[in-house]
Amino acid sequence: MKKIKISLAWQIVIALILGVLLGSFLHYSPEYRDAFVTNLLSPLGSIFISLIKMIVIPLVVSMLILGIANTSHGTNVGRLGFKTILYFEIITTIAIIVGLVAANIFQPGAGIDMSTLTQVDISKYQETSHEVSQHSHGLVQTILSLIPPNFFAALTSGQMLPIIFFSVLFGIGLGSLSKETKQPLIQVLHGVSETMFKVTHMIMKFAPLGVFGLIAATVANFGFSSLLPLVKLAVLVYAAIFFFTFIVLGFVAKICGFSIWTIIKILKDELILAYSTASSETVLPRIMEKMEAYGAPKTITSFVIPIGYSFNLDGSTLYQSIAAIFIAQLYGIDLSLGQQIILVLTLMITSKGIAGVPGVSFVVLLATLGSVGIPLEGLAFIAGIDRILDMARTALNVVGNALAVLVISKWEGQFDTEKQKNYNVQLNDTL
Repeated sequence: MKKIKISLAWQIVIALILGVLLGSFLHYSPEYRDAFVTNLLSPLGSIFISLIKMIVIPLVVSMLILGIANTSHGTNVGRLGFKTILYFEIITTIAIIVGLVAANIFQPGAGIDMSTLTQVDISKYQETSHEVSQHSHGLVQTILSLIPPNFFAALTSGQMLPIIFFSVLFGIGLGSLSKETKQPLIQVLHGVSETMFKVTHMIMKFAPLGVFGLIAATVANFGFSSLLPLVKLAVLVYAAIFFFTFIVLGFVAKICGFSIWTIIKILKDELILAYSTASSETVLPRIMEKMEAYGAPKTITSFVIPIGYSFNLDGSTLYQSIAAIFIAQLYGIDLSLGQQIILVLTLMITSKGIAGVPGVSFVVLLATLGSVGIPLEGLAFIAGIDRILDMARTALNVVGNALAVLVISKWEGQFDTEKQKNYNVQLNDTL
């Protein structure tokens, strides 16, 4: 009898459905809810997220240093860095503008009775926002936050930008050494990165259980009743994300000779996982692996994707602009064109470099809304459905970063079209 093998994508989809069903039951069964959520569901989700966080930094550090050291020329690194940051800034700015235009046209916050909305405690985000705002306001502070006074402290606290900055400098230094001197360390780093990819595959076997726990706990706590008054907001966010994915990123992909549909097909497992967990960290190692297999060189993949994790959050920035206008509309505040331009400029700065912060979009909004006079308390009204919105914006972040690697590779003239052709053949055979 032939053994039936269920792919990871289908395992995650099944876990997602079962999690929603169990969460719905627990939401209306408070006598069981607390015990299940506290002792089973939340630990399952936390274990999976912690396992992923455990491998991301060693993988990023080893691959980034390897990529830079193998590039070996500081001028090449500088050119690659400039092109990468320029591309990220252009795309994320377009995302902010798309969000603002969509919110102004469709008015998701107009006519909502605030007394029908459920408020959620956002004090934990306010505390984080206070810490972040001390480092995030202004271009000078953003640049200063790149430089770690203690690299090991940055490692333990998971500050991605200082880690990337140190790794780039270390890679440049390593690349400038003679071959005899640098080769032993390069072999060690290569061994570390390959080992971490193996560990990633091991952890992915736990992914369905992690997804089941995360979704079930969320639905059990919030149910679907909190979504009803905010359906218009949720529909607009999802529609804007689809528009940005297939029209904006689709156009960028076509200009560079790629298909956004093909990229989505390549990343279908990763997109389902990122959507289910609302965490782009969970798929970062696998995106690097797949984009390299598709034709992007390791030197560019290991450089662009870790930086994109902090600088190229298309879904998050698009959502933040919609949410800001939504809250203004909720309070009947009519933002002028000048105030909306200030909002765009502020989001361009505050949305960079804090991807590792829990509830990153909330933290960015808390650090931004005050600049145009929008009440911060308004975030408490949308916190209940934030998880549902977070899932979609995380999936867009993944697609945006995957496309960025391919675009930069083409821009640098290093994309391997032969690998692309072979991968497309394999992809068509499996579909």
